[in-house]
Order: sequence, then structure tokens, then C-alpha cells
Amino acid sequence: MIIRSARAQSSETHRSLPGDDLVPNAHSLTHAITIQRLPRDVWPWLVQMGAGRAGWYSYDRIDNGGIPSLDRIAPELQEVAVGDVFPAMPGVTEGFIVLGFHAEHYLILGWPSLRGPDPIMTWTFVLEQTDPGSTRLIVRARGGAQYRPPFALPRWTVSTLVPLGHAIMQRKQLLGIARRAEAMREGHGAEISQLVAR
Repeated sequence: MIIRSARAQSSETHRSLPGDDLVPNAHSLTHAITIQRLPRDVWPWLVQMGAGRAGWYSYDRIDNGGIPSLDRIAPELQEVAVGDVFPAMPGVTEGFIVLGFHAEHYLILGWPSLRGPDPIMTWTFVLEQTDPGSTRLIVRARGGAQYRPPFALPRWTVSTLVPLGHAIMQRKQLLGIARRAEAMREGHGAEISQLVAR
């Protein structure tokens, strides 16, 4: 059995990515995976994420109410705009806000602050073509001073338990995206983009 890596390279961990400037002086967690598809074939899986949408491709019992994440590209979920909400959990209206994107290159999600316009955390997905047939998907989560751990955990878990839990969920998500993208025929993402653009 081959264990697929979802670990970022040192150069990926230390480089700047889109959205880093939105949460300065933040705790940062970076993961990455190589997907044997072009960025245009991976992008559709990113823009349809969210509970009550396509799901998060991670542990559905935890973050999607037990509903399996979609194994197909949903054309009705392919349009994305700044300000759109990707619900964090099923049945809720709050969640990750689209802060910025460049189609087939990057998607920046953020959790809004109650104290001002700046997000308390960002979650950035970057697609980079590494050779003629593959994509490096780099994902970075950044939490600022206002960020509070989930489930009312104490603040000190930001540097201990939270990274561990995030790594487990993030790895599952990256593997889920890779599996789905690679299972689709090459170029299908481009077909979906053309369909949505009509």
C-alpha cells in the first residue's frame, strides 16, 4: 500500500501565498499534494466546496453532517464571487467567505471578524502546474490574534492540539480532492467552465 504525501515542501511552507497579507502576524499551517491533472480540472472541485453544497471532501461525519461529499462536479455550484459563503456546517448560514480568487489559480476563503472588516483567519488554496500533466495544490490556513480554537478549547491549544486536528482533516481533504479530480477524465473541468460561462 502506497501512502500518499500531503506534506508541504519546505519551500512551500516558507514562501508567501495569496491572502497572507490579510492576516498579518498569524499562526500558519501549510499542506500540499500533487494531483495528476491540470489546474483547470482541479478548480471545479474547489469552488463547489461547503457544507450543504458539495461538502468538504474530508471526514463527512465531522464537517458535513454525515452526508457524503459529492463525487461529481455540480455545474450549478461553479459560479463563484467575492462575498459568497461556503457554509461551515450543514444547516447554518455562517461560514467561510470568499475573499478573493483567480480562476484556476487560487481561492482565498476567510472567517469574518465580529470586531472589524479583517478576517480572523484565512484558508487559501493555490493551484500550480508543475509539469504538462500535474498540479501542485498548496493549502494554507492562517489564524490571527482574534482566532479562537473550536469546541471552546483553551487558547494554548492553538499551537498544540489545533495543528494536529487541522493536519488530520486537511490531509483527508487533499486526498479527497486528488482522488476525485484524478477519477474524472482529463479536460472535464474545462468543459464545466465553458458550460457555466454560457
